[in-house]
Amino acid sequence: METARRELWVEEPVGRRRMPDPVRTAAVRAVLVTALTLGLATVAFFCSVTGSWLAFPMVLGSIAGTIVATWAVLDVWVTRQVWNQRHGVVSAPNSTARALRRERRARQGQYAEARDADRIRGSRGSGHGRLSRA
Repeated sequence: METARRELWVEEPVGRRRMPDPVRTAAVRAVLVTALTLGLATVAFFCSVTGSWLAFPMVLGSIAGTIVATWAVLDVWVTRQVWNQRHGVVSAPNSTARALRRERRARQGQYAEARDADRIRGSRGSGHGRLSRA
């Protein structure tokens, strides 16, 4: 009489990684503006069909909304490109972005070591410290 018990919630692996926050913010903004513009265009259409005096202002609003919605969609694209350029898209283990980051970290480490060594040398009284210049 034992029956196999199915889980109510089953975790499935995610197909894609989550969008970065600035890109997601721009995408949400674009969706909201586009939805508002479509609603405005629908109202403008029905006002035009019924011959209402509100048709002309609504059509002008729809045109302005279309321009703003286009701008919002372009903003998503530009934000995504900027994010990819700044943070490097790592598509393979031997990616150039990862190699560049590794080189930059190595250089920063060398600069820090040289700076620390210079501070240590300067503080031993070799005549090169700040107080000895006076």
